[in-house]
Amino acid sequence: MNNMKYSRLLQTIVALGLIASLPLAAAGPKMTVYKTRTCGCCAKWVDHLRANGFDVTVEDVASTAEYRQKYGVPEKMASCHTGVVKGYAVEGHVPASDVARLLKAAPKAKGLAVPGMPAGSPGMEGPRSDAYSVLLFDDKGSSTVFKKYPGN
Repeated sequence: MNNMKYSRLLQTIVALGLIASLPLAAAGPKMTVYKTRTCGCCAKWVDHLRANGFDVTVEDVASTAEYRQKYGVPEKMASCHTGVVKGYAVEGHVPASDVARLLKAAPKAKGLAVPGMPAGSPGMEGPRSDAYSVLLFDDKGSSTVFKKYPGN
């Protein structure tokens, strides 16, 4: 093997070693979302999560009621989809920034909820925005306001 070929081979081996040692881009938090197949606003909420760094797996189900019950979401906080991330339930159109804040703070709670389907929440964008609150709820069904959003 001549020196030129040996030098190129050596450079390739070194380059591959350097590439292999680079850290992989960290994937965002993994979330599973249970929604009905025909719900367009649920799909838009999933898009919102993905655009904000979440690694979302979607499970299309006939009804989300059993998932709300399974993950401890009180019926009074029901919406059209239920997500699960790092042991927390996320019910309804909760902004990705609030989910990220929940994961960072890691409070003792069951999860977050935006009851109903308020206009202007992620996935429900349009010409008008209703005021709504993101609620932090516990395993007894009690809740506190996690964040308020004004309407227009």
